[in-house]
Amino acid sequence: MYPAKTYIIVNIIFQIFGFSCSTNTSTELKGSDPLPSWNEGQTKSAIVEFVNDVTNPASENFVEVADRIATFDNDGNLWSEQPAYFQLFFAIDRVKQMAAEHPEWKTEQPFKAVLESDMAELAKHGEHELLQLVMATHAGITTEEFEAIVKDWLATAKHPRFNKPYTELVYQPMLELLDFLRANNFKTFIVSGGGIEFLRPWVEEVYGIPKDQVVGSSIKTKLVLKDGLPVIERLPEIDFIDDKEGKPLGINKFIGRRPVFASGNSDGDLAMLQWTAAGEGKRFMLYLHHTDEVREWAYDRESPVGRLDKGLDEASEKGWTVIDMKNDWKVIYPFEK
Repeated sequence: MYPAKTYIIVNIIFQIFGFSCSTNTSTELKGSDPLPSWNEGQTKSAIVEFVNDVTNPASENFVEVADRIATFDNDGNLWSEQPAYFQLFFAIDRVKQMAAEHPEWKTEQPFKAVLESDMAELAKHGEHELLQLVMATHAGITTEEFEAIVKDWLATAKHPRFNKPYTELVYQPMLELLDFLRANNFKTFIVSGGGIEFLRPWVEEVYGIPKDQVVGSSIKTKLVLKDGLPVIERLPEIDFIDDKEGKPLGINKFIGRRPVFASGNSDGDLAMLQWTAAGEGKRFMLYLHHTDEVREWAYDRESPVGRLDKGLDEASEKGWTVIDMKNDWKVIYPFEK
């Protein structure tokens, strides 16, 4: 990488002879729109201007490649999260598959509600009871077995509204944003309250994010011998919750660098955006506001899923960028193109 003054001098010389020494590989600089599914406006301009600024060696806001860390929440930010978190649908299907081995579930809540498809009753149960579903359906098997189960489920399960695989309910504009950042040498991470081993089997294919660039909630594991071979077994006990204040802690523990770009959609992401904003130099905090009741859903302050209340206020107070889904996005899902 050229120092700023050297870069300017060399670039002038190169331009005289019809060359360029730019190290910025942004698709925008190649003459094409890096975010074609985004409507022109303040949100899109703010993103493009930030990326161009911090990747320009001549700018006082230049960020070295090693520090170009971008973190993204997953549920409601990279794919939909209504009418319930997709991992909850996975757990519900697992309860039904495993019910024959657990006759006691016919009378125990919240398992009884799941088996009777009583979503109204299930909705009455709090976080502790829902964790019971996760513990019962995600543990007692090896990591390899769990990965295979996740892949099989994603290959066959369909979203109740759209009747499409859950991995098709990803946001096309956010896929373009991930590509745009990576084209400019950002390293993109998922930082999700969802289970890390629920995410790892598919994120690379869908988002282009390697499985080792995922920070998520986890249950405890242990190394055991199975048929004479060492395997990692999943235990019915919480290890780490990567939500709210847990997100900065997870980033610090597993990434080791503070993000310069952070994106989320709920109050569960607020601490991550606050921690990003508190760093030195230019930073970008991005909230996705669900405002499209026709193509997706419209919800924020009162929603039991993906509540955006305090975060919406802080974004307004501090001038963070907020995506208005209805007005900022030409399309929402890839199948709409």
